[in-house]
Amino acid sequence: MIPVERNFLELRDIKKLKFNSSKENKFLIKKIKPDFQLNKFFYKQVGKKHRWIDRLSWTDEKWINFISNKNLETYVISESDDLIGFFELLYNPDLNETEISYFGLLEEYIGKGIGGYALSEAIKKSFEKNIKRVWLHTCTLDHPNALKNYIARGMRVFRKENINILDS
Repeated sequence: MIPVERNFLELRDIKKLKFNSSKENKFLIKKIKPDFQLNKFFYKQVGKKHRWIDRLSWTDEKWINFISNKNLETYVISESDDLIGFFELLYNPDLNETEISYFGLLEEYIGKGIGGYALSEAIKKSFEKNIKRVWLHTCTLDHPNALKNYIARGMRVFRKENINILDS
């Protein structure tokens, strides 16, 4: 068994966003039309080092159904023609909130200061729906700087839990 600490973070006011604009003019962040292959690609590539496994068994049909959700938006981060990373925003109209369900960069772009800018944009785009809060969760299996990045953008931990996962 592997002990894992999971942190749930939120931001309830866009004015509390500590925007990182250091890379603002260098990268393009664009909402894409539903394309399950692109979501699947990023999920597998970004998640392979962080044990993202819940979607690995999905059939193409399940991927298509997932990305067809009218409350899901996928954004791709790119520079010129190079894909760098992605994030998925899952809007919940009943609770008037958005979950950043997945967020990450391809391995070769980590550590280049892109994450803070991309996360700032994800949060900003979430609040464009006039929501009450944006939230996400991260864990000790994610990149070591993930939690620091979320807190640096103004998010706060509202819940922690410790779980054990099978060592495969």
